[in-house]
Amino acid sequence: MSSQRYPEEFKKEAVKQITERNRTVADVAKALGVSSHSLYAWMKRYDKPDAQQKEEADLQAELRKLRAELRMVKEERDILKEAAAYFASESRKGTRS
Repeated sequence: MSSQRYPEEFKKEAVKQITERNRTVADVAKALGVSSHSLYAWMKRYDKPDAQQKEEADLQAELRKLRAELRMVKEERDILKEAAAYFASESRKGTRS
């Protein structure tokens, strides 16, 4: 099942038809040829003031950045743990003579 991608402006206009023109989700879905499920998802995303949408987008971008940074720090930590274990075992080998 392939999903069609709709432009942001199309989605915003669909939401406006529901919120500002008081049309039902079913009517708009039928008129535009999209599913009701898609319209409800778009309403959840676009039925907010632009400032709030921008703030949420900024927060999501920061969250993605922080998750990537955390992933990198965990990898570095794991490498350092392995290196410490290796050097500790090498140190023990050298003192057993």
